[in-house]
Amino acid sequence: MQKIRTVIIDDEPFSRDELKFLLERFPEIEVVAEADSGERGLEMIMTKEPDVIFVDIEMPQMSGLDLARTIQNMKKVPLIIFATAYPDFAVKAFRVEAVDYLLKPFDDEQLNETMSRIRERLHGSEKTENADSVAKLAVDDNGRFVFLSPNEIFYLFREERETIICTKERNFSSKLSMKELEEKLKGYPFFRTHKSYLVNLNAVEQLIPWFNGAYQLKVVGRKDDIPVSRNYVKALRERLEL
Repeated sequence: MQKIRTVIIDDEPFSRDELKFLLERFPEIEVVAEADSGERGLEMIMTKEPDVIFVDIEMPQMSGLDLARTIQNMKKVPLIIFATAYPDFAVKAFRVEAVDYLLKPFDDEQLNETMSRIRERLHGSEKTENADSVAKLAVDDNGRFVFLSPNEIFYLFREERETIICTKERNFSSKLSMKELEEKLKGYPFFRTHKSYLVNLNAVEQLIPWFNGAYQLKVVGRKDDIPVSRNYVKALRERLEL
């Protein structure tokens, strides 16, 4: 098993110890260094070249956000997971391309979701490295911002004034329009099947004739029927090589 080299950066010893303890149950994680300041964390990143860093935001002198901005020009930028007691920094975290945003006190479910995103990003990094598109989307999860890889998204649809983003197991909401999200997802295999639906073609399981030349789609792991308008059928069949 290839280890995920990890550095924990937090000025509070208890928080570092708690996070290290929780990460020990993931056998692929190897904590290669800890740091009690942003400056020391930067030194550890330069010398240890980790795959992932867990970093607190509120630290004296160099904050976690300052550290994240500083490392953006490195040749190898580690995945950034912010671990903080302050939910108000989520938008700023997204702007420095954080993969996730853990709120203290940590819980198992939250950490499991973060680990899923880490695995997805590291596993799929070669496929998306040169794409002219986002590396992840910030979505609302009951007041907490979550960062989704496009590969996790099965389909999106418009509902009143929100866009609903559907993964295999959960739905999230976004204030962005379908057009805005479609632009952000360029470079990934998403296809507009209807004026209100955008589907990840890698998740398509069935294409079912409906009526008057229209079709319905089903995606893996979901029971929903996704409409395919007649105007999109020909192009969709070509994309699916049918």
